[in-house]
Amino acid sequence: MTRTVYVNGDYVPETEAKVSIFDRGFLMADGVYEVTSVIGGKLVDFAGHAKRLERSLSELDMASPVTTDELLQIHRDLIEKNDLVEGGIYLQITRGAPSDRDFAWPDPAKVPSGIVLFTFAKNLVDMPSIKAGIKVISIEDIRWGRRDIKTVQLLYPSMGKMMAKKAGCDDAWMVEDGYVTEGTSNNAYIVKGNKIITRGLSNDILHGITRAAVLRFAAEAQMEVEERNFTIAEAQDADEAFITSATTFVQPVVEIDGAKIGEGVPGKMALRLREIYIEESLKTAV
Repeated sequence: MTRTVYVNGDYVPETEAKVSIFDRGFLMADGVYEVTSVIGGKLVDFAGHAKRLERSLSELDMASPVTTDELLQIHRDLIEKNDLVEGGIYLQITRGAPSDRDFAWPDPAKVPSGIVLFTFAKNLVDMPSIKAGIKVISIEDIRWGRRDIKTVQLLYPSMGKMMAKKAGCDDAWMVEDGYVTEGTSNNAYIVKGNKIITRGLSNDILHGITRAAVLRFAAEAQMEVEERNFTIAEAQDADEAFITSATTFVQPVVEIDGAKIGEGVPGKMALRLREIYIEESLKTAV
């Protein structure tokens, strides 16, 4: 089935979708993105993603080509046009396509921002990897300093993912100044003595929408949460470890750099948090 995608104001078949070779997202990675999950044909935490998108655009002094209400309608249209039941919607906004390549960006009044959205089908609720958990390696974090802005500059995270695959693992946790920052496309957590530990918010990590929801649900469930830095050694000695992201929700981690976490199987707290997240998120899905 050929998907219908959205490109700069038009709904077109994916085989006919085109953007300019001068688009700054293509030439300069001058763009931001969001991925919103879809379960049962409804959007999970759309408001959170829309708010973070607005922040990313603001931090880069980039104009949005659509309002939040228009963006919601585009998401709903794509779900309907593609009969999407479970999966997600990728959204990317760039600084547009001026007439030529230049490091200085164009006047937004003369060059409108570019916008692209497309759907993807994926099994999110019953992911096979949940029962087994995932294995991660640690790598040095050499990304730029503004990781709180969700830009399309994803070369190093992609390299990290491939380093993990080469090592026979699933993902990589990045380490800076001796402490874990985050995974290649997710936030990182450990559990020790029934306490959930994760790095606090700053410019060093992405302010995960799923992270915020999971920590809120954890607090409501009377689980103890501590936001602080932790090392790989501390993670290896933890009772549990897990990651969160928009398309994995809560994913147990069972091994870090070859060391089993706890008993080497998905932890009870991570699995319980996953259940709570899915249950609660569906109540507010739009």
